[in-house]
Amino acid sequence: MSILEVKNVSKHFSIKRGFLRKSTETVQAVRNVSFRIGYGESYGVVGESGSGKTTLARVVLRLINPTAGDILFEDVNLAKLDPEPLRQLRRDMQMIFQDPHSSLNPRKKILQSVGEPLVIHERLGGRKLSQRVRELLEVVGLKKEHMYRFPHELSGGQKQRVGIARALALNPKMLILDEPTSALDVSVQALTLNFLETLQEKFSLTYMFISHNLAVIRYVCARVAVMYLGRIVEEGTVNELFDTPAHPYTKSLLSAVPLPESRQKEEQLLLEGDIPSPLNIPSGCSFHTRCPEKVGNICHQVDPEIVRLSSSHTTACHRYSNVSET
Repeated sequence: MSILEVKNVSKHFSIKRGFLRKSTETVQAVRNVSFRIGYGESYGVVGESGSGKTTLARVVLRLINPTAGDILFEDVNLAKLDPEPLRQLRRDMQMIFQDPHSSLNPRKKILQSVGEPLVIHERLGGRKLSQRVRELLEVVGLKKEHMYRFPHELSGGQKQRVGIARALALNPKMLILDEPTSALDVSVQALTLNFLETLQEKFSLTYMFISHNLAVIRYVCARVAVMYLGRIVEEGTVNELFDTPAHPYTKSLLSAVPLPESRQKEEQLLLEGDIPSPLNIPSGCSFHTRCPEKVGNICHQVDPEIVRLSSSHTTACHRYSNVSET
């Protein structure tokens, strides 16, 4: 059973350009994305910067409204919820942001930052609020004295733990983690990942884990979606994506992971150039401008459909649609 089901979700932004800002152009940040996440599952989303991962996360939480599509959280369509029911449902879905420093108000002590959701949703105050914040900080491995410090008085790892404590304040069912370790030192990253695994087991949490670090995704997640220019181009279990990648983009991402010299693959698919602008998405397959395995003119002209390779493995590539038709 799925706790979250995203159906054909798109998010477009309109921007004004040109003289007197009269011309309007559209940024297609997320394009027709669909996936499911089961209860207690860790679901990874990977891709280069600019692929739409963070925008997708914000759309799923309705921090920004989708242009099209449905977002079903426990069979409730968030895309069509009014503000008050949506506010009540936010208790069950929380987000941990990429930069732990900028996610905290520098003028507020940790007691105020962690306690804010408790004040808004549970009307706690005074001694009860302090006691609850203290318990939350103990859960994430911080001490009582940290309640009275400002963010600049904490290390990066401590600030990330404060962000986790704030996300856990209302006992959510699902956490969306946007690059939660990218701003941390390598040694702190390992501790944070182990800590997140412990939390998941203790509180029966569901994770949607966004990262560009494939090693982190392989360690944490059970299933993975690969995004390119706002679209999911491949989805499957961790073993399927890492052992038998289907899409050339997935292969290129894996080829870019540094390995010891003795383990380097003989054939590597290395990406050339930068990811195109979402203002001007290439025709046909959006990856064809950088693809080392193009089929032919069809890649330039036709957007590939999703092809199912197994019960859990799908890809959007003409190489497999041609095979299936044959």
